Amino acid sequence: MKTKHISNPRIAEHQKSGPHLTKDEHVGFNGRLAVFITNSVSTMWCAYIFALIAFISLPAAIRGGTAPLVSWVAQTFLQLVLLSVIMVGQKVAAAASDKQALQTYKDTEALLKIQDEVHRLIEINNELTQEIHSSIVKK
Repeated sequence: MKTKHISNPRIAEHQKSGPHLTKDEHVGFNGRLAVFITNSVSTMWCAYIFALIAFISLPAAIRGGTAPLVSWVAQTFLQLVLLSVIMVGQKVAAAASDKQALQTYKDTEALLKIQDEVHRLIEINNELTQEIHSSIVKK
């Protein structure tokens, strides 16, 4: 009694779809515009430009005393410069996450193939065991 091995359909589906990465998101016009602006602002060069812009108002903040100086640090410098720096960090983290997702995908694909081969071998083993059992019982 030979049975035909049928691979799990998830294996073919897994090979067809590939890993889901950040760049694969389909976000429409507003999403594309937001990604464009985010990619433009989330550079260290933009952080340097924002720092230069912030330093233009620093002399006036110093002349104004403690309150204007604290306000300049909190509202101008930190918000303007740290925004870009944090966004750069987020891009780096997203790239690392995509690399990790791709590696996990490749590992999972390999495990699925191994699992399918083990399943095929178990089916063969069961068939052979059944044949041995049948031949022993006949004797």
